[in-house]
Amino acid sequence: MIDGFEVGHATADGDGWLTGTTVVLARDGAVGGVDVRGGGPGTRETELLDPSTLVERVHAVVLTGGSAYGLAAADGVMAGLEDLGVGLPVGPHPGEVVPIVPAAVIFDLGRGGPFRNRPDAAFGRRALAAAGADDPARGCVGAGTGARCGGLRGGVGWAELALPTGVRVAVLVVVNAAGSVVDPATGRLWADRRGWLATPTADERDALERGQRDAPLSLNTTIGVVLTDATLTKAQARKVAAVAHDGLARAVTPVHSMSDGDTVFCLASGRRPLSVEPTVGWAGTVPAFNALLESAADAFTAACLDAVLQAEGRGPWRSYAELAPSAVGREIPAGG
Repeated sequence: MIDGFEVGHATADGDGWLTGTTVVLARDGAVGGVDVRGGGPGTRETELLDPSTLVERVHAVVLTGGSAYGLAAADGVMAGLEDLGVGLPVGPHPGEVVPIVPAAVIFDLGRGGPFRNRPDAAFGRRALAAAGADDPARGCVGAGTGARCGGLRGGVGWAELALPTGVRVAVLVVVNAAGSVVDPATGRLWADRRGWLATPTADERDALERGQRDAPLSLNTTIGVVLTDATLTKAQARKVAAVAHDGLARAVTPVHSMSDGDTVFCLASGRRPLSVEPTVGWAGTVPAFNALLESAADAFTAACLDAVLQAEGRGPWRSYAELAPSAVGREIPAGG
């Protein structure tokens, strides 16, 4: 886990439920940025991340199921943070704070059964209470509980990289895409750019094609958070979020459609300088920032790969691992 952050999940799976909420917590605050590319986003408090706005630091980001209804989960996170005294001070007395909690949603309505079974404020409180500094649980948990991607099961993925400067970058993603994560010609995952996995057999490729073709149609969205311990400005954080979309485009095709709400946040804890080398103007800072941008995109692709491989089949949605078992027998490094 990147210093300064914690992740918690609230999962509802069974008895008519297939949804959940994930919280990325920054108790001490983090500089935030966001980039929204999908044609059908569901978001909250994204405008305040613009570099021209007043608020400098974010205290949590909520990723949740429930489509626009699920934005209510952020209310629970705000209430829980207020109880902890975490937030933007707005009054003369202790505890008079407003927690800054941007949020984004995926569409998973009705996937577990009843349409009204979706996250609310209680989910946000549960996810906040579960937040910890260990690497997060992945697969069909939290906001990824009801996720799917191109007819296959999606879920939560995680990847972490370290730059030569010591700066660390991680990505938490919820893959719930309208596009496919599978190359139809080979059955390989687009996100497996380094060829860690084996090529599926002919029978497995046929099973993958049928699994994607026969799955019920649905609305979608892929959402995620890039975490880094680097010291960034709001403008730089927004640029990191923007370039991370390149990593999504390597893992899913097509991407950013009108039925997706693809949204990527960036949170920077500021625990490390961007570069340890003496700098003179742009000559020192730009190469270090470019390296961070490259790593953010690479980590996003790797996290998408992790999400697909960690997913487990449910109902009409089968997982890649179930349909192509011969392809997933190899262990993949944490950075993809």
